[in-house]
Amino acid sequence: MQRGFEIVSKYADQGLTLPYRTTKQSAGYDFECATDFTLPSIWRHDVLHAFKQLRHREALTTDELTAGQHDLKPYLVPTGIKAYMQPGEVLILANRSSNPLKHQLVLPNGVGVIDADYYNNEKNEGEIFVQLLNFGLRDVVIKKGQRIAQGIFMPYLRVDDEQAPQQERIGGFGSSDRT
Repeated sequence: MQRGFEIVSKYADQGLTLPYRTTKQSAGYDFECATDFTLPSIWRHDVLHAFKQLRHREALTTDELTAGQHDLKPYLVPTGIKAYMQPGEVLILANRSSNPLKHQLVLPNGVGVIDADYYNNEKNEGEIFVQLLNFGLRDVVIKKGQRIAQGIFMPYLRVDDEQAPQQERIGGFGSSDRT
């Protein structure tokens, strides 16, 4: 097995579809949402309150900043899918072109990077989640089976004379963050 997709065990009997290419020339494999998921709009009371104060050049308290930032955070939308690949490969998650235009959804990180050692990690079995942000005025209900992102397997290169990292992946999403 060189590269591919599997359903994580907690979704084994939920009727999920493995990612697939829609046309012969598609580079990306379409990922679907694993469950019905409501993605709140970022335009909530706390954000609007903060913008209003900033517009009038009024100082924000720490609590107001925290509340406003909370409304602007992306959500992790579950796919129920994990991916395996060879060393020297990566799965890149990209937004579907219809998401911003039709659904007001964006990937706030631009692209998602799924490393080979994310597969079957201890924390979440390597389940792939798609970070999404809803910039529309209304909450968006993503239905189970709705396509939310696309994944592209790619090789990557290493620099000459690299001192190979010794750290092993011990967690799931964002586990290599050092902050």
